[in-house]
Amino acid sequence: MSISRITDWLAVSRPIIQAPMAGVQGSELTLAVCAAGGLGSLPCAMLTPEQLQQALVQIRESTTQPYNVNFFCHTQPAPDAATEARWQARLQPYYQMLGLSQDRIVAGAGRRPFDAETLALLDDFRPPVVSFHFGLPDESLLETLRSWGTKILSSATTLEEALWLQARGVDAVIAQGLEAGGHRGMFLTDDMTTQTGLFALLPQLVDRLSVPVIAAGGIASPAGVQAAFALGASAVQVGTAYLLCPEAKTSALHRQALQSPEAVHTALTNLFSGRPARGIVNRVMRELGPICVDAPAFPLATAAIAPLRAEAEARGIADFSPLWAGQNTSGCQAIPAAELTRWLMSATS
Repeated sequence: MSISRITDWLAVSRPIIQAPMAGVQGSELTLAVCAAGGLGSLPCAMLTPEQLQQALVQIRESTTQPYNVNFFCHTQPAPDAATEARWQARLQPYYQMLGLSQDRIVAGAGRRPFDAETLALLDDFRPPVVSFHFGLPDESLLETLRSWGTKILSSATTLEEALWLQARGVDAVIAQGLEAGGHRGMFLTDDMTTQTGLFALLPQLVDRLSVPVIAAGGIASPAGVQAAFALGASAVQVGTAYLLCPEAKTSALHRQALQSPEAVHTALTNLFSGRPARGIVNRVMRELGPICVDAPAFPLATAAIAPLRAEAEARGIADFSPLWAGQNTSGCQAIPAAELTRWLMSATS
């Protein structure tokens, strides 16, 4: 699909999708990108039903522009006592260092997959676009979304995943390159050797798919946007570049890291959630290794590291914080999100 056609299809004026970034944004960033003619996104996986409803009400009252709501659709794992014990043992030296008791650990999933209850809540809003990470939810839920006229997007990290998504009727596929910050959207395999950079992945998907392909990963400048379009992308999804915008809820420690020399060194890690996600390398990633076999399955790893993060951040230390960022932080600018959105498209204006 051509760039002009996808803007008509999404009812936006710029083929820029702001990547949903759970934990570092709310509806303010969503609305700012919508106001600039892009497709603003709201990450919903970490919101309670009450928080989700409040955010959707704010969006509905603040804009008539289309927007995207994003959900995870993972399968919740059953807690395993032996795995939890090993994970807590690996973290115990840090608890001792910070003077904490592991009694501070509160069990809880932390991230909720899309389900019938969430669908019922959305019925009052019927969002124009819904995107998914980690595959797709049950077909019965998708059928209801389609009946509203909602467009359905989902992330693919391999050609196999993209073909799987197309066969199940998605309206567009987000090609998530290895450069992208935050969680990998991989869902048909856990094998990290299958993961490739965007400009290796994107042409494969454009060649084999009949639905639009949206490029994501490492795009942080007008030149990057142009390069993605040259390889056949119908639109681009940008996340990391928005992290310094005033509308983002990026913490002071996270903002400091993004503007430091350390920002050039990112890695995929499972320490913070149990699933590979890209962030700036910090102390716990260096000392435990970014991928730790003792970390419980997503999203259960979060519970034991959360008290360490909270205590360290209270002391102004980011040693245990997930400093999510893609490999290309060069486009991060502390400017309004609307201005950044327009700048990203400046080479094509």
